[in-house]
Amino acid sequence: MKHQDQLKRVLVLEHIPKRIVSLVPSQTELLVDLGLESSIVGLTKFCIHPSSLRKNKTVVGGTKQVNFDKIKALNPDIILCNKEENTKEMILELESIAPVHISDICDLDDALELIELYGELFSAEKKATLLIKNIKKESQDFRHYVKDQPRLKVVYFIWKIPWMVAAKETFINEMLVLNNFENYFGNLTRYPEIELDAIDKNIDVIMLSSEPFPFKEEHVNSLELKFPDCKVVLVDGEYFSWYGSRLAEAFGYFKTLRKTL
Repeated sequence: MKHQDQLKRVLVLEHIPKRIVSLVPSQTELLVDLGLESSIVGLTKFCIHPSSLRKNKTVVGGTKQVNFDKIKALNPDIILCNKEENTKEMILELESIAPVHISDICDLDDALELIELYGELFSAEKKATLLIKNIKKESQDFRHYVKDQPRLKVVYFIWKIPWMVAAKETFINEMLVLNNFENYFGNLTRYPEIELDAIDKNIDVIMLSSEPFPFKEEHVNSLELKFPDCKVVLVDGEYFSWYGSRLAEAFGYFKTLRKTL
């Protein structure tokens, strides 16, 4: 059987993969929600949903560094990666172990395509179709709701020391746009380092993501002193950056977030 990943690379598989190593947390969660938990043999230390998963599977490392010997010993039928999350050097080494399927997610359409691809790849079409239908409904309902909400100028922080933000050409930025937010750093690319003094005092909201940097209330308090006329909030980074089945819950979270602003 021939399958294409999201980089249009062709994978030739003799049978439906039954032993899966997933090196992307949101994709691991997606596999579980597609009914494929029993097929997962290896994952990363960041694959935290569901919380019990790491107790029953082999942790092979993180998203940037893995133990190749551990992965090889698992005898996987396929290894799931992501263009942004995993490094090119890793993927080249992994290809000597098993076929590697790479996702490339820029927006909601890409996320829905990946769910469809996994449905076909792992013979889970029915669950994939239902999940896509649910996400589309939730997103459409939210778009209808948010169109009547004011357009807010926001800064979305992902890191501290150095301060780093999400800019254009990121899935986070696509989610901000979908929320009818104007990304203050939307003129920059990817995840640039910035100086706090570069932020105009005339912004509406500063968002401090729960990941990858674990922002806390103390950081909120500090920025509130520097930007007294701006609302500073902690946000759940998983809903802005996890592009798998978590999207089914994301739009309800976005609506609740909007009500607090």
